[in-house]
Amino acid sequence: MNIRAGWTPERQAQLEALGDPSLVGARVSVEHRGAYGLAGCAVETARLAGRFRRADAGVDWPAVGDWVAVRPEGATGGSGVIHHVLPRAGLLERKRPGANRAQAVAANVDVVFVVTTAERPPNLRRVERTLAVAAAGGARPVIVLNKVDLAADADGDLRALASVAGGARCLGCSAATGAGVDGLRGELPAGTTGALLGPSGAGKSSLVNALLGDQRLATGTVRLTDAKGRHTTTRRELIELPGGAWLIDTPGVRELGLWQAGEGIDQTFDDVTALAAACRFRDCTHRGEPGCAVASALAAGDLDEGRYASFEKLRREEAFQERQQDPRAAAASRGRSKAIHKQQRARRRVDPKLRDD
Repeated sequence: MNIRAGWTPERQAQLEALGDPSLVGARVSVEHRGAYGLAGCAVETARLAGRFRRADAGVDWPAVGDWVAVRPEGATGGSGVIHHVLPRAGLLERKRPGANRAQAVAANVDVVFVVTTAERPPNLRRVERTLAVAAAGGARPVIVLNKVDLAADADGDLRALASVAGGARCLGCSAATGAGVDGLRGELPAGTTGALLGPSGAGKSSLVNALLGDQRLATGTVRLTDAKGRHTTTRRELIELPGGAWLIDTPGVRELGLWQAGEGIDQTFDDVTALAAACRFRDCTHRGEPGCAVASALAAGDLDEGRYASFEKLRREEAFQERQQDPRAAAASRGRSKAIHKQQRARRRVDPKLRDD
């Protein structure tokens, strides 16, 4: 096993616990139609065992970055069959577009680079959403402002990004000039895995090439009319970097739906959650209750209204997903809403400040 690929004694123990000495460990580097490219062992390509396709199996299909247990086949052992996906860490997943289920984007990710372009003012609301998805999976997010050589005000953009970072580090760099690339490389020590998330045109593939030191991945131009790029990356791919780290390049994501991202939202909006914890009432809805720290911060200008609206939007989206997945959660949500409205009516009766008249 290639230790540089990230194989550890813990993963060796997980493999041995399966009780089948014919299985070997490998890492999914790319997904083809009906087959997977592998790294870290002699098996280069593999297909799925039939157990994955059974409707009642309830097992996760492999994603790029996954460690899998493979049985080699053939005279050379260059191909094989994937029988198990080993326990994951740092899973990036989103709501599958058009379906109420999760889609794995990348697995076993240590750090997520949330990439945005400096060609125009950063979309802070999109960055907040991407940060929440990254944090929900257990990975450490880092915001990357790429193409700073084309920025009108790179320092101002970085300050704006820092205001929504939720403690994540913000880096400015340029894949074209090499500025800041060493700082990006410093976030990926040997044995770690990073993933790039961001819209088309942000320069993700160019960053990979800068870290590789060559032009391995195709890159595309950006339309001058609206600064939007073409999807030059068409599939997720695990790439080994000089120095022993790994990087997963992902296609530009047009829709990044939340999936079980509650903790990620709290981490991304730690300033809002801290204010909510200081409200007089534990069940405060921040809609006119006395002693509401959130309302006070909004009124004083200490909390940006756009940021709070973004927090509320993501929270509503997450709550909707919970209700879709669990009817009991839907019933509980209706019960909480009734209780809150009842409490608000009771407070209006005793507190003249809350009365409409």
